[in-house]
Amino acid sequence: MTLNLATLFEAVAAAVPGRPALVCGDRRLTFAELDRRADTVAHRLRAAGIAPGEHVGVHMLNGAEYVETLLGCLKARAVPVNVNYRYTDRELRHIYTDAELAGLVVDAEFAPAAARVAGDCPALRHVAVVGTDGGSAAWPPRIDVTAYEADECEPDPSLREGRSADDRYVLYTGGTTGLPKGVVWRHEDFYMAAVRGGNPYGDPHLTAESLAEAAREGFALSYLLTMPLMHGAAAYTLLMALFTGSTTILMRRFDPVEALGLIDREKPVIVAVVGDAIARPLADAIRAHGSRHDLSSFKVLGSGGAILSRSVQEEFAELVPGLHIANGFGASESGVDGSISVGEDGLMRLAAGPRVTVIDTDMKPIPPGSDEVGYVARSGHVPLGYHNDPVKTARTFPVIDGRRWSILGDMARVEADGTVVVLGRGSGCINSGGEKVFPEEVEQALKSHPAVMDALVAGVPDDRFGERVAAVVELRPGTSATADDLRAHCRAHLAGYKLPALVAFTPVVRSPSGKADYRWAERVLTGETPTA
Repeated sequence: MTLNLATLFEAVAAAVPGRPALVCGDRRLTFAELDRRADTVAHRLRAAGIAPGEHVGVHMLNGAEYVETLLGCLKARAVPVNVNYRYTDRELRHIYTDAELAGLVVDAEFAPAAARVAGDCPALRHVAVVGTDGGSAAWPPRIDVTAYEADECEPDPSLREGRSADDRYVLYTGGTTGLPKGVVWRHEDFYMAAVRGGNPYGDPHLTAESLAEAAREGFALSYLLTMPLMHGAAAYTLLMALFTGSTTILMRRFDPVEALGLIDREKPVIVAVVGDAIARPLADAIRAHGSRHDLSSFKVLGSGGAILSRSVQEEFAELVPGLHIANGFGASESGVDGSISVGEDGLMRLAAGPRVTVIDTDMKPIPPGSDEVGYVARSGHVPLGYHNDPVKTARTFPVIDGRRWSILGDMARVEADGTVVVLGRGSGCINSGGEKVFPEEVEQALKSHPAVMDALVAGVPDDRFGERVAAVVELRPGTSATADDLRAHCRAHLAGYKLPALVAFTPVVRSPSGKADYRWAERVLTGETPTA
């Protein structure tokens, strides 16, 4: 049996049909109900002329419709494309055209923005609007616009025709350091790297039948997803839950106090977040309101897409005794690569393992114990490349001696025992008088100060040193700290040249999923964007 994502889901749904699959607000769907509704989406896509291999944008908030559409695309062999719902018209135009969308499923509140750019997307010919018939938006006449419908229908064996492990899944990056890029995965590679890669119970000899059997006989967990499904880490977690027969609880938009109510009511075992931007407000909510809620089901805090700082982990250890914290490390370009630990020295360490290699500029592995700094890389089940970008594909996904690699932007070195010390993104590295400073290390030190809610670090031009370290800092409500206070605090953790010479105090802007927006931070620090 080939590892096709649609076929794997259908096998699990058939094995646990009555088990709860999805909870979002008042909507509750069993696996059988979700499977039938996804079948309806697949039928409607085919009826609208969407052919296998064509791209369909998923431009929605979290909800049952998002999951139905994602699965419906996979069933119809269409390629789902995640769309950031906070994009401006310019950014939407880029992703719609770059992805060559033939179809689009969009929430009614985003339909006017979608309609404004649709005329510039020559491939787009079918739109389904969730919540309205789309009449309030001025769509180009050539585009067929319908109301979204996903009533349950019976399975159609014809939808299985032609499925293979080579069917495509496209995941667009957050675009926080440049324009978003579409990472093109084969289904099998995506499952093995991003879904099974985060599942410690993965079967090395997996078939759809063995996956279904494991779901039927195994212990069903439940996940609360606090982040938007259009983020890669959320998609990984959603599919991991579905393929293990577990229940996924969705928040339409993240609200930390609402999250406590969901934990109390729905009893999730795992709460999934994206780094400190979601975890820290959740910790503050537990501290302020936790005594009013039963949080006893909450056993695991899982983060993906951004690293949890040591200070936030210590807060959760205090607030939720016995909590296990999974600090995931991975990327849209590699899947799930392992779990990060943050030491007292502020360094981020990734345990030695077969998934990750640190290579030099000649693509040779760096030996353990070397002081040489290289790039984190992965081979085996990695993406095919970036959609419509052969130049960046050749750089990020080179094929060497017949083997395809994914070269991540993260720089690292290897300790004597094989542990990988992840230093940070090479593109964000600050060169101050010849000394290299990685923003992530400075951010970890800043966020360990009790008054700091969030921080982003970037380099700003300097006549003497070329660049100097600067930071945008958001303080916790009701607290105060000066730039000198923060520098004095960081001096215990960092060398002098790593201390932020400039500090701008303003609320930190991140993507809706909690990922850093370093372009915004640079604009604030250079005065292009005024502080609040």
